[in-house]
Amino acid sequence: MTASPMLRIDGLVKRYGAHTVLDGVSLDVSPGEVVCIIGPSGTGKSTLLRCVNGLDDIQGGEITVAGMPARAHSKGILEVRKRIGMIFQSFNLYPHLTALQNVMLAPVVVHGEKRSTVEERARALLAKVRLSHRFDAYPGQLSGGEQQRVAIARALATNPGLLMFDEPTSALDPETVGEVLAVMRDLAKEGRTMLVVTHEIRFAADVGTRMVFMDQGKIVESGDPREMLADPKTPRARAFLQSVMAH
Repeated sequence: MTASPMLRIDGLVKRYGAHTVLDGVSLDVSPGEVVCIIGPSGTGKSTLLRCVNGLDDIQGGEITVAGMPARAHSKGILEVRKRIGMIFQSFNLYPHLTALQNVMLAPVVVHGEKRSTVEERARALLAKVRLSHRFDAYPGQLSGGEQQRVAIARALATNPGLLMFDEPTSALDPETVGEVLAVMRDLAKEGRTMLVVTHEIRFAADVGTRMVFMDQGKIVESGDPREMLADPKTPRARAFLQSVMAH
């Protein structure tokens, strides 16, 4: 028997006023999969993650995370969010807290865990993202790549079943992109379930178990990343991948 999906999106519709951003999107993500979503800007990729996390209301379709319905303003949305670790492009760290305090915040304040056990775990997570020397640094003292790695450790602190990355390297300078991608590779090797919106096509081909190409609010093509890169089935995906790989 196959495992039920960690994430199921079925016929998702999202509108802002008269503008349809997501137009009947359906996607299943099984435990241990690394699904990389690519596509031009403004095509609904980030909005998709926001809908899964209950940050945006939806106008049609259904989303379930670990079998629980995910809907903004619903009673169960806080339980759903406990199962999701979200990493944004802009880090969103608290500037007045150290790296260690940022990682400890959600387990202690939201989940009510004991500070002593959380601190031990937070130190281990910062070591995992290669920042054991930066426990006491404030975000303003860290490079962009270091801040994003703290954000990843923070997302891992509640041991979520699903990690979602929204263009995690887009705000970084080229030198620090590699640091963040290396940590994401480690997580993929561990068998973490990951949904990654990214412009890093080579990373998606290397680490992804599946690549999803979105355009104009729809999934146009989906498949094995290497096969899609070698031979895209749709003209739209072919044109996009050729333009991206040319740079």
